[in-house]
Amino acid sequence: MVAAAPFGILFGTLAVENGFSVFQVVLMSATVYAGASQMVGLDLFGQAVAPWLIVLSIFAVNFRHVLYSAAVGRRVRHWSALQKAVGFFFLVDPQYAESERRALSGTPLGFGWYMAMAMTIYVFWIVNSALGALFGRLIPDTDALGLDFLLPIYFLGLVMGFRRRPLFLPVVVASALVSVAAFELVGSPWHVSIGALAGIAVAALAPVPKDGDAR
Repeated sequence: MVAAAPFGILFGTLAVENGFSVFQVVLMSATVYAGASQMVGLDLFGQAVAPWLIVLSIFAVNFRHVLYSAAVGRRVRHWSALQKAVGFFFLVDPQYAESERRALSGTPLGFGWYMAMAMTIYVFWIVNSALGALFGRLIPDTDALGLDFLLPIYFLGLVMGFRRRPLFLPVVVASALVSVAAFELVGSPWHVSIGALAGIAVAALAPVPKDGDAR
């Protein structure tokens, strides 16, 4: 919650700068609920871009959530279909990271624990977005203060939480290099999905560690 707070405030600030009302900011955070994709949407909504292209671009950024659900899905086989449907709506980056950490520690991933964390992040994401929309104009220049760099720092913090896992370094290096190349050759936001696929390929082709667990 603390780590995501500046990110949520930044989104609200940038959204208002791009012509959103406070209500629209809150509505987008409550319904889309995907920080990086909301940032992509801000750049596209103000341009003469076809709606289908906006949807496709947001899907490209959100492709990582497909991977999140595949990883967490094996941890929640004991949940009902309704619980899974509700739970996966709230499966954002910090929710995935903490759920995976909890599962790897040997603690069952209960629905009650999952939703307690999920609702805390969700409610405060909406609140922080609203605060940014209401008071973000008090920040004179978000770029001059380096606030536009909050998103990379936020994701870097999540990624480094997995640094002790097998194959961490080769997967991250492959994803980073291919993502940078794709950004230059293909463009944003497709470099996100392309970089992720490169990391998946390295993990799939690498030898399985001796303990038999390449998670």
